[in-house]
Amino acid sequence: MGASRVENEMPDIPSVRTPPETFYGAPVGRRVTMRDLAQATARGERWPMITAYDALTAGIFDEAGIPALLVGDSAAMVVYGHDSTLPVTVDELVPLVRAVVRGSKRAVVIADLPFGSYQESVAQALRTASIFMKEGGAHAVKLEGGAFVLPQVEALAAAGVPVIGHLGLTPQSVNLFGGYRVQGRGESGDMLVRDAKAMEAAGAAAIVLEVVPAELAARVSEILTIPTIGIGAGPDTDAQVIVWQDLCGLTAGPAPRFVKRYADIRSTMSDAVGSWAADVASGTYPAKEHEYA
Repeated sequence: MGASRVENEMPDIPSVRTPPETFYGAPVGRRVTMRDLAQATARGERWPMITAYDALTAGIFDEAGIPALLVGDSAAMVVYGHDSTLPVTVDELVPLVRAVVRGSKRAVVIADLPFGSYQESVAQALRTASIFMKEGGAHAVKLEGGAFVLPQVEALAAAGVPVIGHLGLTPQSVNLFGGYRVQGRGESGDMLVRDAKAMEAAGAAAIVLEVVPAELAARVSEILTIPTIGIGAGPDTDAQVIVWQDLCGLTAGPAPRFVKRYADIRSTMSDAVGSWAADVASGTYPAKEHEYA
């Protein structure tokens, strides 16, 4: 089945495309690495990271100049239809990672370690990371949690695995938090700062800060030398990450406060499919120009 291009009026959105020879420090012919992004941060360059779950969208984001693609455990919700990230498994995520790697050329591809795949022990974390890197082709991994996962972070870094930490609202702990709530207010903010510093000392390549007060994210970003990646953490982190379906308006219902929708793909797709279905019902599609002699 071929894909067709439908021309629609789109808002004037600034491009993030970067000439290949200056693509976040990576020379032509190789992918961006977490080290490249750390050096970009040291130069004062802010960079975007976006989720991807298939080869087609990975290629689009790669061509748009996105240097980091996250195959998030958010696939549990936006790909597999669950109401949280908890049910998704390693076996379900590995094919998505493989597809994103195949569909991209320049971006570093980061695999989320799903719930239950690394918390048990250092050995379990190493096994899971090995699966994502050897079978999926991932270039880095991400895991959630503070002091509890420091041994895993240290072991992964020592084994040569670039590992990204995740603090603040950690969706795998949604049942503990009692919902998707702002984290890091009051004394818990000081704990988050301590965890962030400890993660850096353990060898983390970067840290995601999710749904925390902007002032706290700015404080952490000032203290750390590794990049901070914000999602609902204000403007002062070194990078920003977003779920692409939220960014492009594919998800239904109200978006989180931190989401800015740059398009309304859901309405565009619904209109296109509805028009096609109406043409099928009326017999006007396929027309003569769609036939083969």
